[in-house]
Amino acid sequence: MIVLLFALLFLLIGVGFSIWSAMGVSGMMYILVTGQGSFRLVASQMVGGVNSETLVAIPFFILAGNLMSHSGITRKLADFADFFVGRYRAGLAYVSIVVSVIMAGVSGSAVADASSVSAVLHPIMRERGYDDTFSASINASSAVIGPIIPPSIPMILVGAISGISIGRLFLGGVVPGLLVAAFLWIVSTVISYRRGYPVVNRKRDFRAFVSVIKDTFLAILAPAFVISGVVFGFVTLVEVAALAIVYILFLSLVVYRSLTWRRLLAVFRDTAVFSSSIMIIFAAVGLYQYLVASAQLGDRLFALVESLNLGPAGFLAFTTVFFLLMGCVLDAVPVMLIFFPVLLPIAIQLGIDPTHFGVIVVLNLMIGLLTPPIGALLFIQTKIGGLSFGDLVRAIWPFTVALLSVLLLITYVPQLVLWVPNLVF
Repeated sequence: MIVLLFALLFLLIGVGFSIWSAMGVSGMMYILVTGQGSFRLVASQMVGGVNSETLVAIPFFILAGNLMSHSGITRKLADFADFFVGRYRAGLAYVSIVVSVIMAGVSGSAVADASSVSAVLHPIMRERGYDDTFSASINASSAVIGPIIPPSIPMILVGAISGISIGRLFLGGVVPGLLVAAFLWIVSTVISYRRGYPVVNRKRDFRAFVSVIKDTFLAILAPAFVISGVVFGFVTLVEVAALAIVYILFLSLVVYRSLTWRRLLAVFRDTAVFSSSIMIIFAAVGLYQYLVASAQLGDRLFALVESLNLGPAGFLAFTTVFFLLMGCVLDAVPVMLIFFPVLLPIAIQLGIDPTHFGVIVVLNLMIGLLTPPIGALLFIQTKIGGLSFGDLVRAIWPFTVALLSVLLLITYVPQLVLWVPNLVF
């Protein structure tokens, strides 16, 4: 009967229901048909889905990313990166990657990073002669770095529902995030040289260097402040997120004076709406997790894995394909929240490190943000660049292949994920 639950979920999404409403309706219909419980438990399970202190950090990190975007700090970071790498043939592609790495240390959201970085860089890339599809492709692909390098909203979700150390998950994403940046760098270089994108000669004397550092030094300290606070345990995850907001507000309102009070209210409003959309999914997932557990889906999947005699390598291949396919048709958050707790015990019984498995799943589902038909990052880029969805899908495949290569690498070389966490902890 558990198949009925997911069949109805996909049907409702297919006819236009939002993710959270489709989950809620399908869950209640499943209870009605199977008689497993009463509607009274719906409210209690949904409240339980958001009853976690760790989740408080999510709106704070979203707000931090939005503040950096609206206050012009993202533009300053782009100028900083442009000074060092912008003069090369693929210069602005490199700028996109570098800024995404820096922004990843604050927001932890691929969607937030893609929106802010693309809004700044896409018009500049168009002026310098880059194809719109190339610009959109690298800006979308580099945004995937945001949830991999700490802090990471998806990794907070994984830690909250599984009990895995969020600190270990954060540090586990460091090497994979840098590998993503390196692979995207290589693909951008090859494409830029093939297409003959222009080389920009920019003045780079000592005076210009001092000016750039003076203008951006305090902005660059923001991600360093967040990462060090979480990793070394000076403050809790929620506290460091709140302190990061105070610091960014200080920069925006006092130092740079780039954010008006009216725009600040708009930032708070947008953050509240976006945070609510995540939390309501979390509430709906609370109901789903109860139904999945009551149907003993985890035990059934483990029996299936045993009957197929997959072993650790085969199980990782199975879950990789599964999450890639699910990421194509569903939003990353509900897929992660529903299926990760079911598959994690199987991974542990097979001897797979939970931190390793968590990072694999996060990168897997972030790649799903670049794949049709859902592909949230693709839709963002089509709006910013004024592109057709089909053109962007055809142009982005080399970057998707690069991300899949990193995924394959970290899946079967666990030390790429575990080396930094084991070193620190």
